[in-house]
Amino acid sequence: MSQKILLRALNGEHVERTPIWLMRQAGRVLPEYRALKEEHGFVKMASTPELAAKVTLQPIERFGWDGAILFADILTPLMPLDFGIDFRPGPVFERPLQGAEDLHRVKPVEGGELSHVAEAIRLVIAKLNPECTMLGFAGAPFTMASYLLGGGGSREHARLRAAVYQEGSFFGDLLARLADMTISYLEMQINAGAEAVQLFDTWAGLLDERTYRRFALPAVQRIFNALKGKVPLLYLVKDGAHLLETMPETGADAISLDWRMPFAKSREFLGDFPVQGNLDPGVLLGDASQVRSAVRSILEANAQRPGHVFNLGHGLLPQTPIENLQVLKDAVNQHASQPS
Repeated sequence: MSQKILLRALNGEHVERTPIWLMRQAGRVLPEYRALKEEHGFVKMASTPELAAKVTLQPIERFGWDGAILFADILTPLMPLDFGIDFRPGPVFERPLQGAEDLHRVKPVEGGELSHVAEAIRLVIAKLNPECTMLGFAGAPFTMASYLLGGGGSREHARLRAAVYQEGSFFGDLLARLADMTISYLEMQINAGAEAVQLFDTWAGLLDERTYRRFALPAVQRIFNALKGKVPLLYLVKDGAHLLETMPETGADAISLDWRMPFAKSREFLGDFPVQGNLDPGVLLGDASQVRSAVRSILEANAQRPGHVFNLGHGLLPQTPIENLQVLKDAVNQHASQPS
């Protein structure tokens, strides 16, 4: 049994304090990250093991978070394929997926083409504080499909939603292919040393529960069933409060709550199921007293239940004053996580 506090919390154990890490902690807010990005650019940093490892370690060296999240992009496993992915600064696909006729383009990646990700993990672990947990991650199939079909980011997700409602058999096949790719990608991360992995389903909140159960849920179950028992499995749906009832069915070991899900109600509904979250990243744009108050509200709502990892309800905003991150960490660390 691991002695690392974050892993013990994910296992549902009582721990001496609430562990904390932040989504998008590697980058954005840190001046040392911005300097590195200015020199090398995002794609080079993410695809060069030494640079990716350096960025992964930067927030640990500055703040000492309990988890180090791999520096990569959710589109990384698609980048070796024939979609012409670039970042300007957001993702742009020169050759997006057109439909069933070119589904063959979504295929397993050749063995060595993602080896830089595994090497980055190994380099991080070699320098990581032994009390810190190494976290891997991937995008969930539905969310990956949104980028493949939309050619990048989108507000309306029109092509994605057309595929859901007009081309059911094609879309199911696409999600199955993406699920199998994701299984291989996460297995590679685990074999390299990732001690827990998170699946980001950023756009699954677009779906009503019935449609989520038809498409997105089976794809996530396929992944988690393949990985069950290897490491703790975390799952996040942004804007997914209406899907909370379905989330334990995914096979996840812990549910990441976004900030729209009332923490106390979610905790009451899920019972002893481990959770992560769920501070609104916008709170960190306020002053220190607002940060402390918001942290206190979440930790008091947890009511000293075991199985809680403190995190944001989604990623750090780049405008976040860096001093607020230390305020956040101190506020979490000073709050007792269990009865004395």
